[in-house]
Amino acid sequence: MLFARDYEVAPSKLAPLLCLPGLTRNSRDFETIAPWLAQTRRVITADFRGRGLSQYAGDPTTYRPDMELADMISLLNFLKIERAAIIGTSRGGIVGMLMAAFSPDRLAGLFLNDVGPVFDIAGLLRIRSYLGVRSRFETWDAAIKSLKAINSGFETLAEREWQAFAERLFKRVDGLPQADYDPALALTFPSVEDIAAGRVANLWEIFASTEGLPVSVVRGQHSDLLSPGTVEAMKQKNAGLDASVIPDRGHAPFLDEAPAKEAIMRWLRRVDAREKGR
Repeated sequence: MLFARDYEVAPSKLAPLLCLPGLTRNSRDFETIAPWLAQTRRVITADFRGRGLSQYAGDPTTYRPDMELADMISLLNFLKIERAAIIGTSRGGIVGMLMAAFSPDRLAGLFLNDVGPVFDIAGLLRIRSYLGVRSRFETWDAAIKSLKAINSGFETLAEREWQAFAERLFKRVDGLPQADYDPALALTFPSVEDIAAGRVANLWEIFASTEGLPVSVVRGQHSDLLSPGTVEAMKQKNAGLDASVIPDRGHAPFLDEAPAKEAIMRWLRRVDAREKGR
């Protein structure tokens, strides 16, 4: 069973949005922008299998982007949505790139939040260090302290913003914070040895499938997963790519920052113009 939040508004001819979260995150990731986006169009925010309110996989080896793409196609079919534009954070962006390659008729545009076709080693090692390691904390203060330790580049956040961040990532179990994902996700993530040896996915051929689509990318100023060099190479592969940097953010921006919202609006204008011409 998959869970998704459907911010359905009055009938709109504008392209619906499918918002896809990061590896260990869930649909609450988009609480910061979904109501704002839903003022003009339908917005669906999804929990991948094994995250949030979606069912844990019986076979942990299915925690893979290709299976998550199949799940999202099934979700669109269930909702009777023929085409949607995707806002994808990290893992969600990978799934979006796969849709461009394997189900291009379903994709109206792609907005990549701090993710590209290749991934910096530092970011992968950081994710590997905490993935599935500790799932429950004795206090919310402890959970927030852990978040600060594993999410560098967000030093300007106020305490209330860290609290809100924690409440999006953790679920309450007997009042205490617990990771809102299946720890078995770690089984399909590259090992330290594979990361160090460079045995990780390279998606340049997949990214090439986005040519001609309205595609944008935002990068956190302090991101350790998406480098400035990768963004420049993406521009070479997709001449229409709109790229922005979000100040005072690491991996990944929350998307409620003013430069991120401006980038989303530019992208949506391109999506809507292209869809109107279809």
